[in-house]
Amino acid sequence: MELQSTQAAVPHHCQDCQVRNHGICAVLNSAELIQLSDHSRHTFHEAGDALTMESDEVTGYANVVDGVIKLSRVLRDGRQQLVGLQFASDLMGRLFASESPISAEAASSVELCRMPKAVLENLVAGSPELKQRLLDQALLDLDQAREWMVTLGRKTASERVASLLLLIAARSAGRDTQLAGSVTFDLPLVRADMADFLGLTIETVSRQISKLRNENIIEITSHRHVVVPDIERLKRRAG
Repeated sequence: MELQSTQAAVPHHCQDCQVRNHGICAVLNSAELIQLSDHSRHTFHEAGDALTMESDEVTGYANVVDGVIKLSRVLRDGRQQLVGLQFASDLMGRLFASESPISAEAASSVELCRMPKAVLENLVAGSPELKQRLLDQALLDLDQAREWMVTLGRKTASERVASLLLLIAARSAGRDTQLAGSVTFDLPLVRADMADFLGLTIETVSRQISKLRNENIIEITSHRHVVVPDIERLKRRAG
C-alpha cells in the first residue's frame, strides 16, 4: 500500500526513468519532483549532434538519462581539446552561469531530460538536500579531474589507455557501483576522440588497445562492445 502511494506521488513519466533514483532527482521530494516534471521535456539525439556550444547563452540544464556526452574546449585557432565525459544521471550545464564555458556533443545516442534554467535554480535555492547533492557531485568531479591530471602528466601510454577504459567501465556501471569480476560496456569514443582525450596519437591508442586484447585483458566485439574478463587486471594495468 505504501509503495503504491509513493508511486502515485511520482509523476507518471518519471516512474520508469532509469536515473530517477540517481543524480539530482534522487533527493527531490514529491512536490519538487512534480514541479520539475511539469517544466521538463525529453529530447533524443544521435551521435555527433551538437548539444550546446561554447559561449552559448545558458537557458536551461539537462539530466543525462541515457548515453554519453563529450565535453570540449576550442582554442581561437580552431584546435579542440576533449576535456570530459558525461554519463547517465550527470547534470549537463554549468549552474548559475550566463554563458556555457564548454561545448557538449553526443558521443553516442543520447536521451536528455531538459529543464529551464530558472526552474532548477529556484529548486536549488529552496532545497538544502539538492544543494548538498550538487556539492557532492561537484567535489567528486573535482577529485576525478585531479586524478586525470596525474594520468595525463605521469602515466605511460599503456596506463593512460587502460585508465580511460577503466573510467568508462566505472561510469557506465554507475557512480555508486563497485566494479568487480567481469565487466562489459560499449565504448562511446572513436580512436581519434580517445587520442585527443589522452594526449596521444591515434596510432599509439590503437597499438595499446591491441596489446590489451593480445594479453586477454580486454575483448572487443562489433568494434565497440568491450568485455573485461577480470577488472582487477585492467586496474593493475592502469597503474
